[in-house]
Amino acid sequence: MKKILLVVTNIGHYKSGLETGLWLSELTHIYHLAKEKGWEVTIASPKGGGVPIDPESLKPLVLDKISRSYYENPAFMSELNHSKSLLEVQNEDFDCVYLAGGHATMYDFPDDLIMQNMIRKQYESGKMVAAICHGVGGLINVKLSDDTYLITGKSMTGFDWFEETIARRKREVPFNLEASIVERGANLKKACIPMTSNVIVDGNLITGQNPFSSKEMAKVVAKELDK
Repeated sequence: MKKILLVVTNIGHYKSGLETGLWLSELTHIYHLAKEKGWEVTIASPKGGGVPIDPESLKPLVLDKISRSYYENPAFMSELNHSKSLLEVQNEDFDCVYLAGGHATMYDFPDDLIMQNMIRKQYESGKMVAAICHGVGGLINVKLSDDTYLITGKSMTGFDWFEETIARRKREVPFNLEASIVERGANLKKACIPMTSNVIVDGNLITGQNPFSSKEMAKVVAKELDK
């Protein structure tokens, strides 16, 4: 049985006070597929406990059937809001460490030292590291044992700056995620059409560009884990 760790944010607001949080579909699709396959799923966050959900991800135009079913499931919501802390799970073995997104992750993912250490060990052991949308911000400061950045020279994707314009969050985000990825020397691969599904596999690193990649991302992760 595969063991998968789904990492989510604890942050509920931008510095301006505007609400943000986890982008729900970026968790629910991988969670749903993992449960269907009978995998052991652990939800964790930097601090543990409550996980705010970005209200934008709950709007009718973006809240898909699977995400809605989980949002309306009291047992799932209780599990989500009683997430384990990374400190609690840092010494456990997982087949995949998956960083779910949402703008909020730009605040608590990039500089979390426990997360960085877990990702480094996971990657260097040849096990899967996956991240979607703004969750890839949790990869940008991860250094390997040879002191090089994990994403340097890697093909990957993430929420780009033009998509940030479409989302009307350029003035809210704490940094430019696309620029940070490029600065680290990664080979950023963007979808030809913004806000469409795009998943990139580079060895045991899998990244998805945006919320619209959630379904494909889950399928790709499952396919790679089943090899």
